[in-house]
Amino acid sequence: MATAATTVATSITKFRPLLRYSAAGRRLSTLTGGAAFRFGPLRRSGRNTMVKLSFEREFRANAVASSLTIEVETIPEPNPAEDISPDVRASVLACPICYEGLIWSGESLSIEAARGATLECNACKKRYYGEEVYLDLTAASGSKDYVPPMPLSTEFFRTPFMSFLYERGWRQNFGLGGYPGPEKEFEMAKGYLKPVLGGNIVDASCGSGLFSRLFAKNGLFSLVVALDYSEAMLRQCYEFVQAEESFPKENLILVRADIARLPFVSGSVDAVHAGAALHCWPSPSIAVAEISRVLRPGGVFVATTTIADGPVTYLPFVPTFREYLAQFSGGRIFLSEGELEDLCSTCGLVDFTCVRNGFFVMISATKPT
Repeated sequence: MATAATTVATSITKFRPLLRYSAAGRRLSTLTGGAAFRFGPLRRSGRNTMVKLSFEREFRANAVASSLTIEVETIPEPNPAEDISPDVRASVLACPICYEGLIWSGESLSIEAARGATLECNACKKRYYGEEVYLDLTAASGSKDYVPPMPLSTEFFRTPFMSFLYERGWRQNFGLGGYPGPEKEFEMAKGYLKPVLGGNIVDASCGSGLFSRLFAKNGLFSLVVALDYSEAMLRQCYEFVQAEESFPKENLILVRADIARLPFVSGSVDAVHAGAALHCWPSPSIAVAEISRVLRPGGVFVATTTIADGPVTYLPFVPTFREYLAQFSGGRIFLSEGELEDLCSTCGLVDFTCVRNGFFVMISATKPT
């Protein structure tokens, strides 16, 4: 029956969508007529370690009609974090060192599950832990003596004073530069995010979670990740969430991370929002390149920032002054819309759009499909 086995192999390939795969193994193998056939990598989708399927296909080989039943068995893989919990699942979260997926120990990925949570990298085995109300997914997480140096602008927003003041006077002053206000900015952002509503969104450099909370309360996304480097800002966000009755905490998580080393699996994020943050990033090009990496094809990047354009930009010393200021503060002064468009395009994003109001600008760009 060698000919029959060959014919069956062809039939299996043609009818491969009819086979349901178990999650415990990544490859399926079948043995039939002494010949082995192996299929490609599979997604995990359950807890079974073995599944047997009957697949019947009539065929004619050498003018003889026959039928064959094939048993399909998954090949289990070792659990890289067996001592964490038997109930583990992968997520969009990734190790900021090697970008491999993290295994999460817990029943749900939510703001209330952060305290005491343990995550382990599927590749380098480094573990990350929940700190108070957020997940610390910085590369230096867990270090005892080493403290990574950060620019002045980053350290400024890490102070408890700044986290307390941000929504109690600081953000309101942005209106002087043309910012229309959080509610109006939120409505504008929703227009750009329509193609990816229902997916997940990362609110990068979220501060005290002004927009993160709006995204979560409106139920526009299945998961909202409030991400910031400042521990104080994330604590303040948690306090605001706790102060609101009936806040939907089940679809919001707080993550401490570096914008230059985003802890997400490549191509796993549907949208990234950055409100009034782009000019605060030490290296906008590295940050936008990271955003481009984590966005899935068709994913959307929306951001607001400040453009200091006008006649002063034509003075010969302005570009040099801007570079010195960036080295000192860690922030960036943008001088034109074209500069922002070039930033997005060089980082692999397309369909750039821009809306202006005074010094305020809202931009959007998309990951190519």
